[in-house]
Amino acid sequence: MAANSIFTSFLEGWLIRQESFFQELEALLSPVDGFDRNLECSKIIPRVFSHYQEFYTEKARAAGGDAFLLISPPWLSSFEKSLLWISGFRPSMLFPIIERSVAEDLSAEQKQRIEAVRSETRRKEREFTQAMARIQETVAEPPLYGLMMSYEKVVNGETSDIDGAMEELKAAMMAVVENADALRGWTAAEVVGILSPVQSVKFLAAVSRFQLQARKWGMERDRERGNITTNNN
Repeated sequence: MAANSIFTSFLEGWLIRQESFFQELEALLSPVDGFDRNLECSKIIPRVFSHYQEFYTEKARAAGGDAFLLISPPWLSSFEKSLLWISGFRPSMLFPIIERSVAEDLSAEQKQRIEAVRSETRRKEREFTQAMARIQETVAEPPLYGLMMSYEKVVNGETSDIDGAMEELKAAMMAVVENADALRGWTAAEVVGILSPVQSVKFLAAVSRFQLQARKWGMERDRERGNITTNNN
C-alpha cells in the first residue's frame, strides 16, 4: 500500500478521535455542580497534545524523508492545501484564534507574555520561509538546472548525478519541514503554558473547531467540483 494511502487511512481515524476530543473540550466548558473544572481541564490538555504528536509522528513516517510529498499532501482537500505553510498550518494562525476565544479573559501579564511568543514565532516563520525559498531557488541554478535540462540525454554516471542532487534537495527541504513542525509544537506549548487550564481548553476547543470545519468544508467543495467535472464530461 502506498505511503499516502496508509496515512489517509490513519488520518480518517485520527479525525474521528479529534471530533471526540472536541466534544470533550466543549463539555468541560459547560457549568456542572460539584465539578472541579480546573482539575478536569488540566487532565485533558496533555491528552490533546499527545493526540497532535501522534499526527506529526505518523506524518513523518508516511513521508519517509520525502519532503515533496509533505509540501503538497495528497490527503488534504484543496482548501486545506491553500492554508499550508511548509507542510502544515502557519503557527501565527494560532494568535487570532486566541484573540477570539480567550482574549477577554487574559490578564495584562498574560497578554504581554503571549505577545512575546507571537513575536518570536513570526521571527522564526520568516527565517524558515527564507530558508525554503533559498532551497527552491537552487532548482534553477547550476548544477541541478543543467542536469535537469539534459535529463533526456542522461546516461550512465549522469543518472546518479541527478538522483544525488535531488536527494540533497529533498534532505534540505525535509530539514526545514522538521523545523516548521517543531515551531508549530513550540508555539502551541508556549501559549498553553501561559493560559490557565480553563483558558487552554477554550483555546484548544477553538483550534479543533477550526480544523474540523476547514476539513469538512474543503472535502465537500472537492466533492462538488468532482461532481461538476464528471457531469460536464
